[in-house]
Amino acid sequence: MKKEGVTGSLIAISIGLVFGLVIMLIANPFQAIPGFFTMIGGWLIHPDFLRRVGDLLYIAGPLIMTGLSVGFAFKTGLFNIGATGQYTMGMFAGIYVGVYGDFFGPAQWIFAFLAAIVFGALWGLIPGLLKAYFNIHEVIASIMLNYIAMYTVNMWVQSNPTLFNVQFAKTVSIDANAYLPTTFLRDIFARSGIDIGILLAIGFSLLMYFVLEKTTFGYELKSVGSNRFASKYAGIKENRSLILSMTIAGALAGIGGALYFLSRGSINSGNQYPVANELMSAGFDGIAVALLAQSNPIATIFSALFISFIQRGGFFMQTLGIKIEIIDVIVAAIIYSSAMSMLAKDKLTSFLKKWRKKA
Repeated sequence: MKKEGVTGSLIAISIGLVFGLVIMLIANPFQAIPGFFTMIGGWLIHPDFLRRVGDLLYIAGPLIMTGLSVGFAFKTGLFNIGATGQYTMGMFAGIYVGVYGDFFGPAQWIFAFLAAIVFGALWGLIPGLLKAYFNIHEVIASIMLNYIAMYTVNMWVQSNPTLFNVQFAKTVSIDANAYLPTTFLRDIFARSGIDIGILLAIGFSLLMYFVLEKTTFGYELKSVGSNRFASKYAGIKENRSLILSMTIAGALAGIGGALYFLSRGSINSGNQYPVANELMSAGFDGIAVALLAQSNPIATIFSALFISFIQRGGFFMQTLGIKIEIIDVIVAAIIYSSAMSMLAKDKLTSFLKKWRKKA
C-alpha cells in the first residue's frame, strides 16, 4: 500500500473512532470514556494477556480470508458482496467432512479444508458465469446467493439427524482429527482458541499478493477489471478472467468458513454451526476489511487484525453497560470514510490530469 493509502486508512479509522465516541457519550456519558478506553486496548491489560491475544488471532484468521475474498474481486473490477454465502458453503463442507470423514484418519482436517475451498469456489463460480455470459451484475447475483446458501445449508443440516443437535439447534461437534492443528501456538497462547488458521490466512495473503502483482495471470485479471474492452482488444479472454476472479474470491471466502469452524475455538465452540435464519456477518465484515486495506492483500492482514481488535474490545466493553452494537456503528463509519477517501482521491486525480492538460 502506498503512503497516501496508509494515510487515508488512518484518517478513516480516526473518523470512525471519534464518531463512535460521540455516540457513546450521548448514549452513556458516565461510562463512555472508560468504555472507549476498554475498546481501544484496555481489554488487553489483564493477567491473562497472552490468552486474549491468542483469541484475537483466532478471530482475525477467518476475517483476513473474507477480506481477501472481497479485496481480490475489487482488484479485478468486481464487487463480491456474496462472500457471506461462499463462507457459509465452505463452512458446511468443512463441518460435513469433519463429522463424516473419520476414515481419512489424521488427514481428516486437510480434506475438510479442501472441501471448504471447493464449495466456496463453486458458490463464487455461479455469479462469475452469470456475469460473463449473461451480463448479470455480480452484486445482484451474489446477494441472492447469500440467502440461497443460508437456507440451503439450514435445510441440509436440519434434515440430517446425525448432523443436527436438535436440543441446541446446532450441528454436532466435528471429529478430533478434523480440528486444525495448533502446533506451537497453543503453547505460547495457552487456553486460547488459536491454531494454524492465522498462519494459513497470512500465507494466503502473501500468495494473493504474489499472484496479483508478480504474475501474468494477475495482470490479466486486473486489466479486465480496469477495462474489459481494451483487454479484449489486447487478446485477453475477458469471460475466462471474470469467471476465474469470482471463483478464486469464492474459494478464499470458503477458506474463511473452514478456519472458523474447524477450530477448537474457545470463544464460541467454533466447530458448531448455529442454525438460524440470519446471514453470517463474516462476509460483510470482509467488505470493511477490504475497503480499509484498499484491497491490498498484505494490508488486509493488518486491517482484519484491527477490526477484530475493536470487536473484541466491544465484547469486554459490555461489562460497563455499553451495547456491543456500537462496534457496528464504528465499523460502518470507517467503511463510509474509506469509501469517501477513495472517491475523493479519484476525483482529485482526475482534476489534476485535466488541469495539467489545460496548462
